[in-house]
Amino acid sequence: MNLICFDLEGPLAPQDNAYELMKLFPRGGKIFEVISRYDDLLTLEGRPDYEPGDTLALITPFLAYHGIEEEQIAAMGQKAGLTSGATELISKLKSRGWDIFCISTSYKQYAFPITQRLGIPSENVACTSFLLAQIRQLLSQDEFALLEQTEHEIVNLNPFTDDTRIREYLDYFYGQKLPQTSSGRIIGQVKPVGGRRKVEALENFSTRMGKPLSRWTVVGDSITDFKMLRAVNKAGGLAIAFNANEYVLPYSILGLASVSLYDLWVVLEAWEKGGRHTVERIVKEKEVAGGTGDREWFHWIAGTKDLTQALEIHKRIRHLVREEAAKLG
Repeated sequence: MNLICFDLEGPLAPQDNAYELMKLFPRGGKIFEVISRYDDLLTLEGRPDYEPGDTLALITPFLAYHGIEEEQIAAMGQKAGLTSGATELISKLKSRGWDIFCISTSYKQYAFPITQRLGIPSENVACTSFLLAQIRQLLSQDEFALLEQTEHEIVNLNPFTDDTRIREYLDYFYGQKLPQTSSGRIIGQVKPVGGRRKVEALENFSTRMGKPLSRWTVVGDSITDFKMLRAVNKAGGLAIAFNANEYVLPYSILGLASVSLYDLWVVLEAWEKGGRHTVERIVKEKEVAGGTGDREWFHWIAGTKDLTQALEIHKRIRHLVREEAAKLG
C-alpha cells in the first residue's frame, strides 16, 4: 500500500484562496499581505499556541465586515485553476493503487470542490471549518468602526520592510482591542489546519490506514507545511518540497521545482520500487543532469548545508506557477 498526502494550495492549485477572497473588497489584498507577514513573524518567533496558517482566523472579521459570503468561497473552489500536471499525476497514482489524501489550511468551502474535481475522496481531506455566517451575525456597529480604523492603519504598513511596526500594531489589535468584541471571541473558534494541526491530521489518517508515517509521502510548499514534512522526514518517509519557499525546503528530503506536478512521478515510481535509497539515486542523477527550462529541477536536500542555489530555482518557478501568491509565506 502506497500513501501520499498533498498540501492543496501550491501543489494542487496555484491560487491562494484567502488572498483572493480579501481582494474582493478595496485594499483587501494589501491588508492580507500585511496579516500574512504577521503570521510568518509569529511562526518564526515560535509564539506558544500559534500555528502557521492561523492567518485564516485573523482575517475572519474583515471578511465578515465586508459581507463576503460562504457561497463566494465555494464558487472560487469550483472555478480555481489546477496546477499543471496535477490531474494527470493523481490519475496515474490511482491507477497504480495509491491512496491519496489532502491536508489543507484552506477553508472547507474551497478545499472540497477542488479535491472533488481531482477525485480525492472527501473522507481523505482535512481542512479548515469556517462558519462565516455565524461570525457576521455577531458584528455590531462599534466593531464596524474598529475594523474600518484598523484597515486604515494596516494599509500604511509595508509587508516587506515594516516587521517591527507590523508586530506592534497587530499585537495590539489582536491582543487587546479585538478580544473585547463579540467577533473577537468567535475568532478563537476558527482553527486553521496548519502547522501541528497538519501533523495531527496526518497522524489521524495514518492511524485510520494502519500505516506509520515512515510509509507516507507528503508534498508541501510553504510555512504551513514544514512541521508535517519534518515529521515524515524524521520517521523515514518521503517529504517532498514542491516549488517551495525558504520556510519549508530545509525540512524536506528532496525538492522539485517545476511548472508541472507530473514531473514528480519519476520519484514516486522510485519510491514504489525501492524506497528512500532508490529515490536518492534517481534524484541525485536528475540533479546532476539539471532541469530543462522550467521543468524537472530536482534537488536532494537531506544533508545539504547550502540551499542557496536550490532556493533560487524554486523561487523563480514558484513565481511562474503561483504568480502573486508566490510572495506569501
